[in-house]
Amino acid sequence: MDADSEVERIFRHESEDEEEEKKKHMRPPSSYGSMKSESDMETEEEEGGVREQIPVALPEPASHDGTGIHMNRSASPETLYTITTQQTKPPGAAVFDTRSEDLDIYPEEEEEEEDLDELLITNSPEPPEPVEPDDYMQTDENGQPGRLHPEQDLPHIFKSIQSILTDLTKEELFKFKMWFYQWEPGITLQQVMDGDLLDFVDKILEVLEQDRALMHTISTLENVNKKEEAEKLQNGCQRLLMRYHLKQYFIRKYQVIREGVVRAGRQNLLETVFVEPNISTCPYGGVDPSHEFRQECPTPLQVPGADTYVGVNNLFRLKKDDGSLVRTVVTTGIPGIGRSVVVGKFCLDWAELKANRDLQFVIRLSFQAFWTLRSKPPMSIMEVIEYYQPECKDMKYLEEEDCKFLIVMDSFDCYQDALDWEKAPVINDNNTKADTSTLIVNIIRGTVLRGARVWILGRAAAVSQIPSQFIDKVTEIQGFSSEMVDDYITRRYDAELAQDIKTHYKRLPSLQILARNPFVCWMVATVFERCYRYVDYGNVPPRLTPFYVNIVIVQTNRKLEFYYDKNENDLNWSDEDKNLLIKMGKMAFKMLERNVGVFYEDDVKEQGLKLTEVTILSGLCTELPASASEKRRTFCFLHFSLQEFMAALYVFTMFRTEGKNVLDSGGLQMPKFLTSKNQSKSGLTGVIQCALTRTFKSALGYYDLFLRFLCGMLSTDCHDDQLRGYLYRQNAPKVGGLDEAQRLLEQTIEKAPADRVANLKECLREMIQVDE
Repeated sequence: MDADSEVERIFRHESEDEEEEKKKHMRPPSSYGSMKSESDMETEEEEGGVREQIPVALPEPASHDGTGIHMNRSASPETLYTITTQQTKPPGAAVFDTRSEDLDIYPEEEEEEEDLDELLITNSPEPPEPVEPDDYMQTDENGQPGRLHPEQDLPHIFKSIQSILTDLTKEELFKFKMWFYQWEPGITLQQVMDGDLLDFVDKILEVLEQDRALMHTISTLENVNKKEEAEKLQNGCQRLLMRYHLKQYFIRKYQVIREGVVRAGRQNLLETVFVEPNISTCPYGGVDPSHEFRQECPTPLQVPGADTYVGVNNLFRLKKDDGSLVRTVVTTGIPGIGRSVVVGKFCLDWAELKANRDLQFVIRLSFQAFWTLRSKPPMSIMEVIEYYQPECKDMKYLEEEDCKFLIVMDSFDCYQDALDWEKAPVINDNNTKADTSTLIVNIIRGTVLRGARVWILGRAAAVSQIPSQFIDKVTEIQGFSSEMVDDYITRRYDAELAQDIKTHYKRLPSLQILARNPFVCWMVATVFERCYRYVDYGNVPPRLTPFYVNIVIVQTNRKLEFYYDKNENDLNWSDEDKNLLIKMGKMAFKMLERNVGVFYEDDVKEQGLKLTEVTILSGLCTELPASASEKRRTFCFLHFSLQEFMAALYVFTMFRTEGKNVLDSGGLQMPKFLTSKNQSKSGLTGVIQCALTRTFKSALGYYDLFLRFLCGMLSTDCHDDQLRGYLYRQNAPKVGGLDEAQRLLEQTIEKAPADRVANLKECLREMIQVDE
């Protein structure tokens, strides 16, 4: 039966068995031309019934010369846009003809048939625009609330491409198809040429997906000198194209995770290695209170339970106390906790349509970017966006009431100018020029980019300056659980190597605790992965001190790179950098003597240091949330064991660079089993003797880990190989007296109380063990 006879048969409503008719109408599930978003289809499936379908009307026929082809479908249609087959004719629906009237190739129908044609066209409306329901009522295939904006969804792009190509003549359409096929390796000639125009549009969307199909259609129109049509298509899909450019930016930036020094051929996909850390809506400081020796840290911390955790993709599903959705979310956490990786995962999931589809745009404006613009002439926020995202020029959509978008403002600590929250001029227009500090204040106030959700990330001591009235919710990244650490290592390596690394690092309780910090977890995985290349590695436990030395080196280098714009190949430590660490070590030593785990601004000033340098830029400290009983700002090291390490580093450095024994206070009498004929308080042996005295005169755990770090610093691996050229100059003389210190430690082990022997053996191993 030819196409015209089939149309006549449909119009005469030939009766068929209803069940067979439904089967004939069924569409292959992979088709892209259904005029429905995926969320619509899922909703129908969940309801368990068949939703009444509304017949689709295509654009009015063009007044000029048409394509010359019949808009009739092949016997095996691919799309619900079908016109003459019953693919578009669900039971009870009307069917209409879209063939060009000016072709004049169809026989005249009887008057009754013509009236029916007119009636059918009149009563076949355009498909209704999807109504945006409440976010919580719509979910995607990943269980995430939200749906795409109608202008960013598949039906809109289908209609847009089809409408433009319908206006081409037969010859122009043929030329377009050949160019399209020639410059698109992802599609075959048969897929391009088979079927009618709707088949072609449906096939390119199915094979290439909507972004690539749209971009290639625009470029092909330009190549065949249809620039006006290309511009028209581009303007009609502007919202989608802007989302596409943002998506490509995030994929380029975050798809491959860059950890440490990038090695050729060793790139990891973020999706593969990412383990989402615990994010809590009840910040407590993020410092792990666990300790190898102490049951309670000097400053007890109330760690929130798992019921306060929220997924990164659900941050903007949180609600304020009044039940409304949040606008401004602040996310903080200690250095190395993984804020930048969490941002990358959020943006990548949005770009890949895995989460937060209801956000039309996600725009990243880091404070580091604002910091680089501070010396430029005043700019408007729209100019700032265009400066970093040139493809998003004239984003007029950001001013529309129905535009739901997110501004990601990470690395708050990178912006080192003070922000005047009270006196900064108020800006009510997105095109008003102002300095960067004023723009930042007004974005957070909500007077600029009024419709935006704002996500601010930074170190606790930095974001604490934002007035609470501008923040709807404060969240805190609290790192990994022990199970998450194992999961992370498992994702990175093959099963045998992963198991070796997990077994090896758990031999050190302090390292097992510290590895809950994602940065340290990465360091553990990387170091041990390299070590297991050696034959017979892993027979003895690893040493603890080298890991803490690495933490200090890496965080200091990151400070120079991110806050002082030093090149990766020019990270030489200045005298100021060295003095900062030594004075922070001195402060840590005084805290250890007083048995406290927190410090205040006065303690920092006492050492002649700047609060920002210590609490933000160093990467070794953090600010604790203010408590009702404590009015002053309270700070601490990232972990109490890091405080003990910094104290040991100070003691060793003072001995090596100045020959001083700062442990010799003269007030402590040495235990009898430590006294000997060769007792001396000078030289390296004197330092170790004083450290042993303090350890045995104090309760178990007060100085034991400090002593282990101090002995670990005596290893040439630490003070020569790792710290030479950083904290100590390249031509620094060798440390003398190592043999005597070793013998003293061995003698002490023989006479020490039973509860101290295990740690003393660890101290000796830290001092003399050489890792292969």
